Amino acid sequence: MLEPGEEAPTFELPDQHGETVALADFRGQTVVLYFYPRADTPGCTTEACGFRDAWAEFEQRGVPVLGVSNDTVDALAEFVEKYDLPITLLSDEEGGVCEAYDSFSTDLVGDVAVTAADRNTFVIDEEGRIERVYEGVDPEGHAEEILADL
Repeated sequence: MLEPGEEAPTFELPDQHGETVALADFRGQTVVLYFYPRADTPGCTTEACGFRDAWAEFEQRGVPVLGVSNDTVDALAEFVEKYDLPITLLSDEEGGVCEAYDSFSTDLVGDVAVTAADRNTFVIDEEGRIERVYEGVDPEGHAEEILADL
């Protein structure tokens, strides 16, 4: 797992609109980068809606929230529309960014191996360094937990 003080791995990924978003675009700002397994599933929806409900506070503090999963751009667009999410969701279909952030694993579901993003969150400081790590987070109340720590 990445540790506070380490340089955050850089990336460029498509967002829910198919537009490329780079971590470098946010240099000079604190950024919340959260990884979640799959759009429109119970835990992931709870977590995303928590960020939505706390969005005004993140926005007031000037802290962008980026969510990363292995979902397609189309799946992310549907998720954003269905739940009116103001956050930016990024598609890491190949899992390279998830791997770079030690947030990718394969689990057995019955007899089937399922690979997906782990539910981890990183707060990245203005200089692009990891400021805080939340590993294996509980989606309920996670946005408020981050706000309390910022």
